[in-house]
Amino acid sequence: MYKHGRDEDPCGRKPGFCPKRQKARPDAAPTKSRAGRRTIGLPKELTKILQAHWKEQAAERTLARQLWKDEGWAFAKRTGEALSPNMDYREWKAMLAASGIRDGRLHDARHTAATVLLLLGVPERAVMDVMGWSSSSMVKRYQHVTAPVRMDIAERVGGLLWAATEAGEDDDPDEATGGVLVPA
Repeated sequence: MYKHGRDEDPCGRKPGFCPKRQKARPDAAPTKSRAGRRTIGLPKELTKILQAHWKEQAAERTLARQLWKDEGWAFAKRTGEALSPNMDYREWKAMLAASGIRDGRLHDARHTAATVLLLLGVPERAVMDVMGWSSSSMVKRYQHVTAPVRMDIAERVGGLLWAATEAGEDDDPDEATGGVLVPA
């Protein structure tokens, strides 16, 4: 987010397009809650990708020489400065388009992440920790029951109800009852 430069004469453009624009907010701010400051585990594959990225960044630092501003960003411009605040948004939209996936908000990725944790059967307390939530109501808001979850439930219930029948009889219960549960 930008504001117009200090020039007394307005340029007539929106603040983000002003030639003398200034940032209206800092590049980083403290997290909203203590839950937002957390340690998470990373898959080994992602760790390797990050290590390769840091090697590339070190090469960029060397190439930039005195232009490099070491501001501590894991993802930065080729001069070490913070990326544009809307860079994530633009790259997200480009990835969706290139993948042929329906358009969505960048924030929708959090819903997807929470739902993936549901699909994996991660306990609610662990989901809250990974996602940075202090309230279990957030789990209900972000996790969405999907068709694979419903099918897994159906198969597990079926295995529980028909396990004794399958173990003790050679007959196919679906043939005898048409797939309908019949009381014994």
